[in-house]
Amino acid sequence: MKELQQIIQGYEKSKTRNQSTALATVVKVDGSAYRRPGARMLVTEDGELTGAISGGCLEGDALRKAQSVIFQQRSMVVTYDTTDEDDQKFGVGLGCNGIIQVLIEPIDINDKENPVELLKTALSERQSSNLVTIFSLKNSRSEQIGTKILKKGKIIHGSLEKIENGLLNQIHDELTYNIDKQSNIIINYSEHDDVFVFYESIKPPVQIFLFGAGNDTIPLAKMAAILGWQIQLIDGRKNHATKERFPDASTIITGSPSEVVQHLQPDSNSVALLMTHNFEYELEVLGHLISYNLPYVGILGPKKKTEKLISRLSEKGIKISTENIYAPTGLNLGAEGSEEIALSVLAEIKAVLNNKKPFFLRDKSGPIHEEEL
Repeated sequence: MKELQQIIQGYEKSKTRNQSTALATVVKVDGSAYRRPGARMLVTEDGELTGAISGGCLEGDALRKAQSVIFQQRSMVVTYDTTDEDDQKFGVGLGCNGIIQVLIEPIDINDKENPVELLKTALSERQSSNLVTIFSLKNSRSEQIGTKILKKGKIIHGSLEKIENGLLNQIHDELTYNIDKQSNIIINYSEHDDVFVFYESIKPPVQIFLFGAGNDTIPLAKMAAILGWQIQLIDGRKNHATKERFPDASTIITGSPSEVVQHLQPDSNSVALLMTHNFEYELEVLGHLISYNLPYVGILGPKKKTEKLISRLSEKGIKISTENIYAPTGLNLGAEGSEEIALSVLAEIKAVLNNKKPFFLRDKSGPIHEEEL
C-alpha cells in the first residue's frame, strides 16, 4: 500500500515537471520471484524510479524498456526468465527461479482515467475496489490493452473502447458474480485471442485506532506510518495526544471514551490497540468496540488484565467474544522495550489481516508466496 501511495506522489511530481512517465506492473509470475503480481514501478523519462518490481535485479533493464515505451508511446509485456542458469544476462545474479511477466504502459497525463489515475481513485476513499489489467503473452510485443477498468462499489471507472464486447461482458460477469473481491486472481481467456486478465483487489490502508498517547506508543506510530498505515490517535490527555509528539497521526481525538468512540469510522481493514495504561478508560472503550466487530483488537498488558476487563463487562451484561481479541498483544519475539514491542504488535496485526499463522519461512516447503490462480 505504501508503494502505491509513493507512486501516486511520484506521478503528481512528474506532472508538475511536465515529465513523461511509464508504469511497469508485474502481472504474472510462474515459480519463485521476489515480487508478486501487483508490484509496480513508475519510471520517468529521465530515469527516476518510484516503487520496485523485484529486489533490484530487473529494475535496470525495465528502466531502459520503459524509456522506450515512453518514446514510442506504446505498451508492451516483457518476460524475465530467471530459471535460466545464465542469469548474468540481467547484469546480476537473480537468485530466483521463476518467470516474471511485466507490463509496461505509457502514462498519458491528459487521460483522466489512465492507470495511475485509476489507482488514485482506488485509494481516494476507504472502500475496497477491483482493478482490471488485460495483457497478452501470445502477442507480448504488440500494444497491450493494459490497466483499463476499476470497479469501486457499484461504479465502474475506466476507458473501455479497446476491449471487444465479448471479453468485456465476461469481465463484467467476473467482477459482479464470480471473483473473490478480496483476492487477486489471473484468468486466461483462450477464446479471446488467448489474453490474460489480472483481477487485483485494492484495499484501503490499514487503519489503526491507537488508544494511548504515552511514550511507548510513539515508536509504534512511527513504524505504522512507514508501512503506509493510517493512525487515529485517541487519548483522554490533551497534553499527551499532540501533533508534536505524533506527527504521523492522520487524526488526533481527545476526550472521554463515550466521546471519542463517536468519531470512529471502522471498516474491514481497521484494527484497534488499547495501550493507555488506564484500566477504567479501556474498560469503557472495549465495551464500545465490541459492536464494531473489528478483525483485531490488541490489548497491552498481562492476560489477567484482559480477563478482568471481560469479567467487568460481563457483570454489566456485555458479552464479549474473544475470537478477535489479542491479549497480550504481539507475537512472541522476545521483545523488550517499546520499539521491539511495536515490531511484534505490528507483525501480529499484519499476520491476522492476511489470515496467516506466523512461522519461520525456512520451514515452509515450496515458494514463499502462494501461486496466483
